[in-house]
Amino acid sequence: MEQPVRRNQLSRREWLHRASTVAAVIPVGFSPLARLLAVNLPQNPQSQPQNVAAPPTENNAPLFRSDPTKYRFTKDDEALLEEIQQACFHFFWDQTNPTTGLVKDRSQANGPDSRNVASIAATGFGLTALAIADHRGWENKRLIRERVLNTLRFVESRVPQAHGFFCHFLNMETGERVLQSEISSIDTAIFICGVLTCRTYFQDAEIYDLATKLVTRMDWGWLLHGDKTLSMGWTPEKGFIRAHWDSYSELMMVYLLGLGAGSGGMSAEAWDAWTRPVFEFNGIRYIGSHAPLFVHQFSHAWFDFRGKRDKYADYFMNSVIATKVHKLWCLELARQFPDYTEDLWGISASDSARGYAVWGGPPAMGRIDGSVVPCATGGSLPFLPEETIRVLRTIRDKYDKTAWKRYGFVDAFNPLTNWYSRDVIGIDVGIILVMAENARTGFVWEQFMKNDVAKTGMLRAGFHAAPPDETPANAQPVIPKGYPVWVLQ
Repeated sequence: MEQPVRRNQLSRREWLHRASTVAAVIPVGFSPLARLLAVNLPQNPQSQPQNVAAPPTENNAPLFRSDPTKYRFTKDDEALLEEIQQACFHFFWDQTNPTTGLVKDRSQANGPDSRNVASIAATGFGLTALAIADHRGWENKRLIRERVLNTLRFVESRVPQAHGFFCHFLNMETGERVLQSEISSIDTAIFICGVLTCRTYFQDAEIYDLATKLVTRMDWGWLLHGDKTLSMGWTPEKGFIRAHWDSYSELMMVYLLGLGAGSGGMSAEAWDAWTRPVFEFNGIRYIGSHAPLFVHQFSHAWFDFRGKRDKYADYFMNSVIATKVHKLWCLELARQFPDYTEDLWGISASDSARGYAVWGGPPAMGRIDGSVVPCATGGSLPFLPEETIRVLRTIRDKYDKTAWKRYGFVDAFNPLTNWYSRDVIGIDVGIILVMAENARTGFVWEQFMKNDVAKTGMLRAGFHAAPPDETPANAQPVIPKGYPVWVLQ
């Protein structure tokens, strides 16, 4: 009998918050913050891998493409992405309760199973998938619209909520809370992004009305509960989660939704309340986080940061840089794991042979073992299109009998040990589907950014047009005087 995947009792973000205290970094400069973080540095620096020069790029190509959004996929690339996206959509079509509209958190990669735990975040990706499918003609338009309406009606009227925010995990038949999951700020935000995508794409009065009700009843002041930064969530047993959205991660979508919410939203000062740690890897600087690669992807699935910046950074180009650094780091790991090459790289939070793993780097977090996580590159398609589709093509062609199933790529696999996950996870399938569409057409960005909530949020956060000649090389983050820079080892 298949064993369920064990999940930590902490929320995913609480786990990351605790894990972030283990930092294999060296501060440049010194401040009270640097002194505090230095307490957690390894006592024996010789035990850490030494920094090495970045591997040369092929054919002496530039380290960064000046504007990845101008890249054009070949016909073969388009055919591959179409196949991948349709397979991802099958997950959201098959693994959704058609009455409630709630999407299963995970499923066997080859089809249905008996598990009935839904994820409110996977449901948000599912709503976005329905808009993409309608746009591309993958399913009957009447059935798609019916599915969207069923989802919004059920969640608005039947799913338990606190001040407009929803539990992370739900029973997909009843909508009731399961696994003692938290009322989750980030997972609710992902759901709302899907809701807003449908509100503007489907020209339907009831969809618009239901979506507006879901958005306007969110009480952002409750989630702040008197602090400057948002809590990651709340449980009826213990109250507010102690961890806050106080440092760069996928948090941008949460704050931008709150800033765009009007009278029930947050003050503009909230955008300045969270920190933006500056990392350096082989001389390349970017705003980062001690967390897996998905933190550079999720907010970009809906909010269009292209050609825009606030007073701190160009976040789209920052994700370009962070993804490139992640690739270079994987290639350095080839000394230990020879499967990592230009054709095969990418690690993000995923299944592993030991259960669910919050792993990635740099710096290395988790027990890296040579596994490959397809959503690491699939979710980065808009940032490094040429390099990421190369990896996806390798997995599709070379591992078509083992790492490719009905719903596309398995969640993770290890070619060195011949281990392959049996499952797909909704949010990992979702980020591949949405970012592939954005890389191809920008469709999700276009539809989502029509919402006043999105436009107002970015305006109140201080976003403005980035210089047209800005490139990743000169789009590095603004570093205040005395601010520590963390050199990754």
